[in-house]
Amino acid sequence: MNFPDLIQTILIYALPVVFAITLHEAAHGYVAHRLGDNTAWMMGRVTLNPLPHIDPMGTLVMPVVLFLATGGNFLFGYARPVPVRFGNLNHPKRDMIWVALAGPVSNLLQALMWGVVIYALAGAGVQERFFLEVAKAGIKVNAVMFAFNLFPLPPLDGGRILVGLLPWKQAVWLSKVEPWGFYIVMALVVMGFINTFWMAPLMAVTFELLRLLLSPLEFLLKS
Repeated sequence: MNFPDLIQTILIYALPVVFAITLHEAAHGYVAHRLGDNTAWMMGRVTLNPLPHIDPMGTLVMPVVLFLATGGNFLFGYARPVPVRFGNLNHPKRDMIWVALAGPVSNLLQALMWGVVIYALAGAGVQERFFLEVAKAGIKVNAVMFAFNLFPLPPLDGGRILVGLLPWKQAVWLSKVEPWGFYIVMALVVMGFINTFWMAPLMAVTFELLRLLLSPLEFLLKS
């Protein structure tokens, strides 16, 4: 990828990525606040300001380096996790599920809203390619975050959801994996396991769901 194409790609994805990570982390903190844990709320992490959520290495350096190193074929990054003290929740084991689920759900809703933006632009007769590409990037970024974060291994949201669903004995065993979970997930990504057996099928289901939810707008646009 040449330099002008790289700059164009960064400009297209910048806004969707910032929105995706900001709302994802803020959603965790907001739901935790509503369910009894004020840790993130008191630390100012329940905010739509992206700066408190940005991790310099995980949000900025790592994605750019991986993008350049792989010619745009692989991209990964992360934000600063919102601090949640699960013991402070009203019903820790049960409420952990809702706190963890809040992030991916926020991404699914954002993907849906970017889809609405595409149809709104089309309905208004806007044909500016940049705006359309930003909206398409918004759908893709949020669909990826939705699917990836649901992988059932801590510290990903899917792992914490699974911990909340499992019986105590199995939940305690799975929670002990969390200190090494990030490295396990990275190894599975490098080996192609997550992409083949998790991301590809779940992304297909996600895009089909979005298509169904947006079908009334498509019908109105064509009528």
